[in-house]
Amino acid sequence: MTIQDEISAGDVGMNEERLAAIPTYFGKAYLDSGKLPCMATIVSRNGQIIHEAYRGRTRLDGGQPINPETIFRIYSMTKPITSVAAMMLFEEAKIRLDHEVARYIPEFEHTQVWVKGTIDDYETRKPNRPMQVRDLFTHTSGLTYGFLMQHEVDAIYRREKIARPDETLEEMCARLAGIPLLFSPGTRWNYSHSTDVLGRVVEVASGQTLDAFFKERIFEPLGMEDTDFYVPEDKLHRLMACYSRDPVSGKVTLSDGDGEESKLYRSKPPLLNAGGGLVSTLRDYHKFCLMLLHGGRLGGTQLLSPKTVEFMRKNHLPEGKTIKQMGDKTFSEARMEGNGFGLGGSVVVDVAETMQPGSLGTFSWGGLANTFFWIDYEEELIAIQATQMIPSGCYPIRPQLQQLVYAAIDW
Repeated sequence: MTIQDEISAGDVGMNEERLAAIPTYFGKAYLDSGKLPCMATIVSRNGQIIHEAYRGRTRLDGGQPINPETIFRIYSMTKPITSVAAMMLFEEAKIRLDHEVARYIPEFEHTQVWVKGTIDDYETRKPNRPMQVRDLFTHTSGLTYGFLMQHEVDAIYRREKIARPDETLEEMCARLAGIPLLFSPGTRWNYSHSTDVLGRVVEVASGQTLDAFFKERIFEPLGMEDTDFYVPEDKLHRLMACYSRDPVSGKVTLSDGDGEESKLYRSKPPLLNAGGGLVSTLRDYHKFCLMLLHGGRLGGTQLLSPKTVEFMRKNHLPEGKTIKQMGDKTFSEARMEGNGFGLGGSVVVDVAETMQPGSLGTFSWGGLANTFFWIDYEEELIAIQATQMIPSGCYPIRPQLQQLVYAAIDW
């Protein structure tokens, strides 16, 4: 099923036939073969949706056809939302980027840096400088993720079960602070629980729980009615299943069921996962992207100043470096070549190096189950895609969507 607004693609310089080829391509390449359960895509230009397509079903073995009301686990696409929340508090002078994280979470005052050893017997040292709030935005904090499987510190995260669903954000951050950092803050880029810690900073600085802040300050003002940390009972039938593909064997297994069969999203969780806990619909997330495209405003709602949004999408990595230059072999939800990192998402600093058409300053990020968005400010273009297959990058659907979307630009 394809749904389009009344405006014609040609009215905003897009080729309607080429846009119509997007769901056809993904259908033949991924859905007909059973590689993915579904594919949902939205493209807008100049603030107008000129392509919206929903193909496939809520389960690989059946379920219902997906549609605009289908709810997806957006995982790390939660990070830009948390970053916007923090920048709203920044505008109120309740936080500063150069503040030490320990100012808000005292346990981080004595966090050490890994030197050498094993997970049971290791040496640490004092960091060159304390972890700052800006490091949380940019993943230069020295924190990591247990699933990265690249270092002994990752193994400690797994052993300590960091991000247990039964602990609160406050409890998780207190335990994180007792584990060594991978490196001294500001010296490298490493995808991590940084945004979770930033979410705790939002709670401390605002005096609200993260879900309450999101709802009151972002979701309700933007009309994001279906975005939350869980799915209410009356909406559960709209939550699709999520799958996991083994990168070695290619075997696909069920990660979490759809609707009533979901084990993870049926009630509000104790852990308000600021880096990856939200569910949403494409139309809800498009409203969030439109707000960023329009300089912090959507309709009569102003969340951020245009100068703040402009500041967020600059490359904040030291010396203008790319993720590749600072991250080496670490995982990223966006291509590491040609991308720097802003306050909450990747920023294109060299179009040719990304090996995709695009524009300087394009802001993007994705999620674990192969959700993805980008905002091209030069072209006034937004594109979002969603399916539910872990891990991200198991298929090259993100660059393929970019190729298809940019090929549809006429002027």
